[in-house]
Amino acid sequence: MRPINILVRLLLVFGAALMIPSCAVNPVTGKRQIMLMSEEQEIAMGKEYDPQIIATFGEYKDDRLLSFIREKGEAMGRISHRPDLQYHFRILDSPVVNAFAVPGGYLYFTRGILAQFNNEAELIGVLGHEMGHVTARHTVSQQSKQQLGQLLLIGGMIASEEFRDFAGYAMQGMQLLFLKYSRDHERESDRLGVEYASKIQYDPQQMANFFNTLSRMSASDGPGGIPTFLSTHPDPGDRYRDVTRQAQEWKKKLDNDTWQVNEESYLRMIEGMVYGEDPRQGFVENDVFYHPELKFSFPVPAGWMLVNSPSQVQMAPKDGQALVVFTLAQESSPEAAAEKSLSALQLKPVESQRTTVNGLPAVVTVSERISQDQQSGQQQHIRVLSYFIEYGGRIYLFHGVSDNANFNNYFRNFEATMTRFNRLSDSSKLNRQPQRIRLQQVKQSGTLANALNGFGVPKDRLEELALLNNMELNDQVQAGKLLKVVGE
Repeated sequence: MRPINILVRLLLVFGAALMIPSCAVNPVTGKRQIMLMSEEQEIAMGKEYDPQIIATFGEYKDDRLLSFIREKGEAMGRISHRPDLQYHFRILDSPVVNAFAVPGGYLYFTRGILAQFNNEAELIGVLGHEMGHVTARHTVSQQSKQQLGQLLLIGGMIASEEFRDFAGYAMQGMQLLFLKYSRDHERESDRLGVEYASKIQYDPQQMANFFNTLSRMSASDGPGGIPTFLSTHPDPGDRYRDVTRQAQEWKKKLDNDTWQVNEESYLRMIEGMVYGEDPRQGFVENDVFYHPELKFSFPVPAGWMLVNSPSQVQMAPKDGQALVVFTLAQESSPEAAAEKSLSALQLKPVESQRTTVNGLPAVVTVSERISQDQQSGQQQHIRVLSYFIEYGGRIYLFHGVSDNANFNNYFRNFEATMTRFNRLSDSSKLNRQPQRIRLQQVKQSGTLANALNGFGVPKDRLEELALLNNMELNDQVQAGKLLKVVGE
């Protein structure tokens, strides 16, 4: 959880006013197709999404790398099928391996995917692929069809629709719309990525090689609030073969003397990049959540799952019968935060009192909400224990929610977590640093495994580091080759 003093509110500019069908010429195919959004509306949507995406996930600051992406992206945009569109490029502070685009020419790379690339050409290929989704207006097409996947960090674990509604409001900043493209869209974007990369003289074969790497990785959603590349970009099958064939065709057609790959220059650019989860933004150790930047801690109920995002922390037991949401409030006092939050969540106060939590001013409430399930017609009754705690000039809030039948069973879990929120003074936790990408030069030719062992890589991380370098442990490496390792 990062120190964001607002709950980011996702404004859907794609509303009823835009739902007016019209025919437009697709810039890539040249064919007329029904579009429910004009280009002006598409650009307006991108402008609306962009600051919210940045505020929600955080922006990874690396001026050199961002400048490189912007320079190459603008060059690619000029030779694309939408050369007049202004493109925007961002690096998100997430360890998850993904890249995505939103309508209007906004393209995002996570630091997770940038750490996974091993040369400039791999990045350029994925950049071309994502730009292809924009130029072919796949993002707009998906929005028009309302094929939207709403991001829920704990997914199907929370079974109750009431919990989903509650968590959904509490994490409005995380209600980001990720599009899951069709296989036809993926094939078209692969083809466009090859074309665009080739036209700015990068080896398009590297794009196929990187997709091979992705296929070796898990397609399940990862931590950090962003789905992985393969979960939002379904593999159309035979991707490596098709992209390889298209790459050969474009190489033959353009007949360049050289095709850029630029391995060492890319590795030098990402040296020092944060790798994996960043403990400065919160970490769990021995069932306690620590936040070094904001200097607080609180216990996590034993056996509960926890997901830490920039705007909030969510915890839930495996049976999905309860949920705890921890976040920040905008208001300047616990009393004002309690009034605003309960009203916004349509919760009726049952009990409310001022208290202290480890010497910190606080308000504790018990509230409830009774509603009608639209599908079953049955009445749903939830109860919520909330703590609003003032600390360090901010108001922190906990909401513990369960249905009325199970609330008493989870009350002690809720209370044990909330009443043990405390200042963090342990220097070993306050000074915890993230791992970073480090470069090592192979001293003696041999296998990758031998090289990594020589660098002191622990045995349980050899496979991870092989994948990070897009290699197998038994692959041969030559003396002088740069390899990525991980360290503080």
